[in-house]
Amino acid sequence: MSRVQSLTLAMAGVALLAPSAPPATTPQPRTEPAARRTAPAPVTAPAGVRTDPALRSAARVPAATARAGVRTEPAARPTDPAPAATAPAGVRTEPAARPTDPAPAVTAPAEAPADEPPVRRTAPVSAADLLAKVRTCVPVSRGRYREDHGAKATVPVCGTRDAVFWKADMDIDCDGRPGLRCNARTDPYFSSSTAFTQSDGRPLSSEETPYVVVPAPSAVWNHRSHGVRGGSVVAVVYRDRVRYGVVGDTGPAGIIGEASYAMAESLGIDPDPRSGGTPSGVTYIVFKDSRVTPIEDRRAAVTAGERLARRFVDTDG
Repeated sequence: MSRVQSLTLAMAGVALLAPSAPPATTPQPRTEPAARRTAPAPVTAPAGVRTDPALRSAARVPAATARAGVRTEPAARPTDPAPAATAPAGVRTEPAARPTDPAPAVTAPAEAPADEPPVRRTAPVSAADLLAKVRTCVPVSRGRYREDHGAKATVPVCGTRDAVFWKADMDIDCDGRPGLRCNARTDPYFSSSTAFTQSDGRPLSSEETPYVVVPAPSAVWNHRSHGVRGGSVVAVVYRDRVRYGVVGDTGPAGIIGEASYAMAESLGIDPDPRSGGTPSGVTYIVFKDSRVTPIEDRRAAVTAGERLARRFVDTDG
């Protein structure tokens, strides 16, 4: 045996006698238990983004990752109503009506009954309107009347298709039922009767009923032949005032221009039977074939007078 072989055998023996070192262990990665099938895998959103859990369903679907800076909302449940549309900034939105709520009631504009004509709203007839209508006189009397005893006869009775009229003074007729202002002590020519009477048969009251006196029928003029009688509607104009009343009495056959205490008072004329009245400027208009019933009804006289005056000024002729 050579020296080299002897040296090799000796080293091998030493190696067998030396204690053996434990083998080095390679580190193994840490394993996590498998995710349960019933738990969805968590989805990590980018930094700064709030994520809401997805709705539960039979099959779990991983939620989509939201873009950075965008808030994600959960998907709508199949049973939830569709999300309301977002209104533009500054616009107020109203909630939709519930299906069970009744439809809002619609209020229809008020309408007049079909069988009633529409009401015409017109301004009252003015003094100027009436005076313009009687500017021209077509005489219907065969002569003229005096305004007072001993005066000249200068006043004709004029006529149109719908009325007769005259322009004169106003004396105060205080006849009829006696009162505090109209009686034998206050009026030296007082008479307790009137040509036309109330519905109860008593004479008219000069203090209460605005009326006009017409001349008694004569050869000059007969009021009956022109549709004028007791209770006929009259309009009396003085300055800028118009007042309505009735024909309530008759006077002397040759005198014209007289009215009751109540009529004078309503026109602003002094109604005193001794010193009252006015010497001129009064226009008397009597509407043909008209009548107030009962004759003493002041409100009825005004209503009829306003209607007839309007027709008078609006009608040609």
